[in-house]
Amino acid sequence: MAGFNKVVDSYEAAMAGLQDNMTVIAGGFGLCGIPEGLIAQIKKMNTKGLTVVSNNCGVDGFGLGLLLEEKQIKKMVSSYVGENALFEQQLLNGELEVELTPQGTLAEKMRAGGAGIPAFYTATGFGTPVGEGKESRKFNGRDYILEESITGDFAIVKAYKADRYGNCIYRHTAQNFNPMAATAGKITVLEVEEIVEPGELSPSEIHTPGIYVDRIIVGKFEKRIERKILSSASNNQ
Repeated sequence: MAGFNKVVDSYEAAMAGLQDNMTVIAGGFGLCGIPEGLIAQIKKMNTKGLTVVSNNCGVDGFGLGLLLEEKQIKKMVSSYVGENALFEQQLLNGELEVELTPQGTLAEKMRAGGAGIPAFYTATGFGTPVGEGKESRKFNGRDYILEESITGDFAIVKAYKADRYGNCIYRHTAQNFNPMAATAGKITVLEVEEIVEPGELSPSEIHTPGIYVDRIIVGKFEKRIERKILSSASNNQ
């Protein structure tokens, strides 16, 4: 069974094969459940011309925002971009192409890509700029647009626990885009907090089966909070 061990011992090995102009699908929502070390490795590699598919582009100086500093991202496919001043600057300067996608549609694009479904119909975006130039049909009296699914050369995801075969679970709200992203990469790399022995994870609690995972690395996570809001003492009285 040793041949099924997918654990690698370096970030260089984890991201081996990533080249300029590839598409990377990244799990996470804001700064929650992001593969921090894998993103840092992409920055270290200085890979250019990337198309990155993710809910957002992190914040200035952290998460996917790191990749904007050396203009490594050519195109961003995302649903929310409001926390990153550098992102806004590059967009307005014409240095970054952005394809804004409704959040549920983006999640389904990843899920469909992982399931081998080339496209699907959704009512979201019909009659708006999102639907311009896209095929439309009417079902049961309602208009829908055709959205193409997404796959990537790499998918980078973050999990809580995994065995060495790649079966993994995500903790709480890290079950955001990670499960969908994990299925949609030609090479899926999993950054995980803890490796457990095979059999320790109950089959009923596994979120992503190991069949989708190609490489695993144990990471150390800062888990930065995007916005910390504390109630004042007066509000608690």
